[in-house]
Amino acid sequence: MNTEMLSALKEIETERGIGFEMLLEALEAALISAYKRNYGSDANAIVTIDRQSGEYKVYHRRNVVEEVADPKLEISKKQAGGRYEPGDFFDEEVTPKDFGRIAAQTAKQVIVQRIREAERDTIFNTYSAKLHDIVMGVVQRYEQRNMYVLLDGKHEALLPLSEQVHRENYRINDRIRAYVLDVRKSPKGPLVVLSRAAEGLVQRLLENQVPEIRDDIVEIMAIAREAGSRTKVAVHSHRPEIDAVGACLGPKSSRIASVSDELRGEKIDVIRWAPDANTFIQNALAPAKVIGVELFEDDGVALVTVPDYQLSLAIGREGQNVRLAARLCGWRLDITGESEAEENRGRYLSERAEREGVVEAVETEVVAEGAEPAVEGESVDPELLRRLEEIKKEMFEQ
Repeated sequence: MNTEMLSALKEIETERGIGFEMLLEALEAALISAYKRNYGSDANAIVTIDRQSGEYKVYHRRNVVEEVADPKLEISKKQAGGRYEPGDFFDEEVTPKDFGRIAAQTAKQVIVQRIREAERDTIFNTYSAKLHDIVMGVVQRYEQRNMYVLLDGKHEALLPLSEQVHRENYRINDRIRAYVLDVRKSPKGPLVVLSRAAEGLVQRLLENQVPEIRDDIVEIMAIAREAGSRTKVAVHSHRPEIDAVGACLGPKSSRIASVSDELRGEKIDVIRWAPDANTFIQNALAPAKVIGVELFEDDGVALVTVPDYQLSLAIGREGQNVRLAARLCGWRLDITGESEAEENRGRYLSERAEREGVVEAVETEVVAEGAEPAVEGESVDPELLRRLEEIKKEMFEQ
């Protein structure tokens, strides 16, 4: 170790951003391990490196005591000398003559390892800061249908099959924009997981295109997406003079068209959010017109009536429109045409009553099996309650 080595460490500090003192401390720890591995692990060894000259020394450190119990770890006050008191450290130099070669090899290994760790930390921190944001990359290769994307020309990220959109086809060297879904540490280094199917991708694209969203004038309240096909976005304006839907569409629908183009033609419905569930459900089913909505909050069900001629429009191709609307609103939607509305309502109420009757019968069975009816201050057997809740869940999901 010499001044040239110290100069090299300072250059690494400047170029790689790894602290000079951190490198020296790591090097000292590695030299201790190397010494114990080659010259015996029973001694309490320490290594110091002079910060000016780069000179290193190995010491056998012992505690100064009145009476020695373990000579390898302790030394008497008399042996240590008059300037030492019990509790002090006594360091005796034991630097081996041929330790220079081992020190040089160890230094190289430590520096390489620290550089590798620092680069991994840098990558992890860089992309953790971009979590749930959009990044640009180049398609590098495919492995078992998983796509690997090169970010910033040097960092590899994973776009798994489950986060790809089946109707999108990317070739090697194609540029791709993707959503950073997750950043995690792995034995091989940081793993950046991307997505083209996440709802967050639509949100970020809208934020990029709509200044009112970036300025918190318009807020995205909910998104429901079937990637590659259709997305519904509910928006709300915090200023009455700003039309939330119009702001997202842009002049001649140019803003929403840009988002749709980035998603390879995916259709995007922008609807007006409403605090009232009835109104929100009606808006969510657009472009279909809704005649009425009846809410059953206990069941989380909304009976929706639409004109007969718009029933297929409300349901959508393969049920897509009502499915997305239900996810957007958080209600289970039961849609029927106007001519069958009363019949459908009666059928639903009948089924509801039947379910309640079954639950009541089960509760009676619970009591019959030995548990007293629950009254204030008392409890029922937890296992019987669990069984009752499972039956209720099964009944209401039918």
